[in-house]
Amino acid sequence: MVTCAQHTFPDEIAAEAKIALSHYPELSTIPIEFKFKKNIKKSTMQAQPKFSSFFKRRKHRSYKILISEKIEIADSVYFTKDIPSEIMIGWLGHELGHVMDFEQRSGLNLIGFGISYLTSKKYIRGAERRADSYAVKHGMEKYILATKEFILEKAGLSQKYIDRIKNLYLSPEEIMLLVEERDALPTD
Repeated sequence: MVTCAQHTFPDEIAAEAKIALSHYPELSTIPIEFKFKKNIKKSTMQAQPKFSSFFKRRKHRSYKILISEKIEIADSVYFTKDIPSEIMIGWLGHELGHVMDFEQRSGLNLIGFGISYLTSKKYIRGAERRADSYAVKHGMEKYILATKEFILEKAGLSQKYIDRIKNLYLSPEEIMLLVEERDALPTD
């Protein structure tokens, strides 16, 4: 494990975690632990507040990003640590987008978020699209697009899984529209 300021991550993804975190300077003082986990149901990664943080003020919260050790796709098993760097950065950037979303919420709202995420596909869609949007707003579109290309075109996923991803997350076209909107804004 590598510790860098408020962040802890496995050696295998240290470079990728540092690059993803560099796009989110506002998270530099927020404790975030990146951690491999044997199995995460229906997901490759999962960002969440640490349980002890739910009732703390935002400035005292800490988070964890759980990363599945392996991804089973069709007849293949990919070890997450062996995923190409650009794709790992995109995945981590998306999860950090969730942390940004959590940072805007009260403790009670976080509990409501968790319940809604577990019970509503519509809510999941909104949460995943917000995380993608945060990543794009933070200049991570290259990585997010590489991750989407891998998932949608190169990983050999079932059509059912691809359709689920297309439904829940921003499309490459929507990402490019966000980039255009972001780049059209006046700079300070």
